Amino acid sequence: VLLVRNRTQFSALGSRCPHYGAPLSKGVLKGERLRCPWHGACFNIRTGDLEEYPALDCLPCFKVTVEDGKVFVTAKKKVLTSPAVTKHKQHLGLGMISTFLIFFQDLESSQRVKDASKWCLLNRHTLLLLGGGVAALACAETLRQEGFTGRIIMATKEKHVPYDKSKLSKEMNLKAEDMYLRKPEFLDAHCIELWTEKEAVSVDFQKQKVRFMDGSSLKYNQLLIATGSHSSSLKVPGADLQNVCILQTPEDSSKILELATGRNLVIIGASFIGTRLDGAKPGCQAPRASWDTTGSSLQPGAAAKLPACLEFPSEYSNQLPLPFQMLQNKGVKFYMKTELSELKGKDGKVTEAVLANGEKIPADVVVTGVGVTPNSAFLKGTSIARDDSGAILVDLLMQTNIPNVFAAGDVVSFPVALLNGERSSIHHQQVAEAHGHIAALNMLKKGKELHTVPFFWTTMLGKTIRYAGCGKGYTETVVKGSLEQQKFLIFYIRDGSVTAAASLNCDPMVSLIAEVLYSGKQISKEEAE
Repeated sequence: VLLVRNRTQFSALGSRCPHYGAPLSKGVLKGERLRCPWHGACFNIRTGDLEEYPALDCLPCFKVTVEDGKVFVTAKKKVLTSPAVTKHKQHLGLGMISTFLIFFQDLESSQRVKDASKWCLLNRHTLLLLGGGVAALACAETLRQEGFTGRIIMATKEKHVPYDKSKLSKEMNLKAEDMYLRKPEFLDAHCIELWTEKEAVSVDFQKQKVRFMDGSSLKYNQLLIATGSHSSSLKVPGADLQNVCILQTPEDSSKILELATGRNLVIIGASFIGTRLDGAKPGCQAPRASWDTTGSSLQPGAAAKLPACLEFPSEYSNQLPLPFQMLQNKGVKFYMKTELSELKGKDGKVTEAVLANGEKIPADVVVTGVGVTPNSAFLKGTSIARDDSGAILVDLLMQTNIPNVFAAGDVVSFPVALLNGERSSIHHQQVAEAHGHIAALNMLKKGKELHTVPFFWTTMLGKTIRYAGCGKGYTETVVKGSLEQQKFLIFYIRDGSVTAAASLNCDPMVSLIAEVLYSGKQISKEEAE
C-alpha cells in the first residue's frame, strides 16, 4: 500500500504501477495526480483512476481514517510491515512539489480493472475499429468504461490480440502470448469482438461500409481508423533475398532471433528498431556481438539523423552519439552516413552488404529499420484528408474531415501543443493510447480535446533512456550531469523554451518535467540551466 499525503488529505493506493511494476513511492505528485517514475502513467490519488497511459489499469484504493493523530488504512488483506517514512522534494525553477510518502509491503494486487458496461442486444449501434494495436484497444476499453452498450468490433490483419510491441526487440525470446496486453477472455468479457486476419481493403464513406480482403463487408455507424504503420521497404538490388527481415510482429522477432544468433547480423537504419535490436536484453539471447554474433549497423546517409530522444550532444563533432557509443563498446560496428549499394547472396540467401564505396560487409542476416509508412493505402481515391506521407489528418478530437470517422495512432498526423499546433506524426505507444481514448470520448459526443505530453522510453544494454515532450525542431540543448558517466538530464530547447527532456539514471526527473509541461507552464532555457 502507498499512503500519500497531499497537504492535509491522505490517500491509500496500490504501490506499484500496473504497467511494469514501477514503485510509485518514487513518482511525482502534483495536486491529485501521481505520475509513474518509469514510463509516465498517471493516476488520480483520490480515486486511483488512470489519467494517462501507457498503463491500462487503475490503482486499487483503500479507506483511510485519521484518529488522534494516527493514520489508519483499511484493506482486505493484512499489512505485514511497519511503515518506512520518506520525504521527497523536487524542484524545477517553476515551483516546489512536495510529497510525503509512507510505504508498506505490497499487497498481492496493485491494479484494478475499471468497471465497464457490456453489449446490449437491443442497441444496434455498431462501432468498427480498424486495427489491432493499442490505439484501437484503448478506444474499445474507453467506450465500455464510459457506458457504451452498442456493438464494438476490432478488425485487424494481425493474428493476435493487441500486444506490447516494445517487447519485440527488447525480449525476443518471448512467445506471442507473453506479450499480450489483454487476453482473449478479457475482450470476450467486455463484449469486444476481435476479428483477426481481417484486413480492410476499401471504405465507402457515403454508404458507411468497409470491405475486407476476404471479400466480406460490414456497415458501421461510426468508424475508427487505427491501422498503424509498416516498415518502409529497402530499395536496393537484393532486397528480396532470403534472411532480409523486418521486425514488426512476434513471428518476425522469433525468426530474427533464430537466424541471427551466432551469425553475422547487419542492421540497416538508425531507427528505434535498429538501436533496440543492437542492445536487446542479455537474458533474451538476442543477436549481438557479445554473444558470438558479429554486429554491424549501417546508417544510410538519408537516415543518419537520430530520433530526437536518442540524439545526445557529443563533446566532439566526430563522436558517435552516446547510444551508439554504448553499443560500439559491446562490439557493434557502425558505418555512419554510408549508402548501401546492394545486397548480394548465394543460393537465394543474403551473404553480404555492399556499400557505395565498394566495401563489403559479411551478412548472414539483414534487418531493415529505415522508417515507416502509414497503413492508409486502402483509403486511396477516397475523400479523406491525408498528407504527402499518407498520414490521415485529424484535429484534437481525433476527428477526420469525414463525419463519424475518427483516426488514431501511427496512421495520423495531429496538432502538437508543444510545437505550437504544428502537425506531426508521433509513433509512441503512450501517444497512440491517448489518441484512442480521446477518439472514444468523442465518438460518444463528449467534446474532449487531446491533452497529453508524449512519453517514450527505450532500453539498451540494461539501461533505460526516458524521454518526454516533442524535440522536433530543437536548436539547443542544456545538459545536466555527465554523458560520459551515463547519468544525465538533457533539455531540448526551441524558441527559448524547453519542449522535451531525456535522461539516463536520473529518475524521476523526466516524469517531473512531463508534469510541468502538461500543466502548460513553460520552462525557459535559463531555468533549465
